Amino acid sequence: MADNVIWPAYFDAEKTRSEGRRVPRELAVTDPSVDEIAAAVQQVGYDVRIERSVTYPREHEPRGRVIARDVEDTKNDLIQAVAAYVTALRD
Repeated sequence: MADNVIWPAYFDAEKTRSEGRRVPRELAVTDPSVDEIAAAVQQVGYDVRIERSVTYPREHEPRGRVIARDVEDTKNDLIQAVAAYVTALRD
């Protein structure tokens, strides 16, 4: 089990893959927040820690990041599940 860092850019519909988006556009949302991501990670079943003052390496403004604790899934599986929950939270 390991901790996984999850950045808002992974789910940002305004980003391209090369800018850091890691989910298909259908699962991406506009301006995802660390609070939404943290809630989704908790729905998947993991504890979270939010770090608000950090900046994704490919961005210039700090949007923070979410650390998913003791994750048993692969990072990609976790990201896909979180994307589905974030999309559902927006509906």
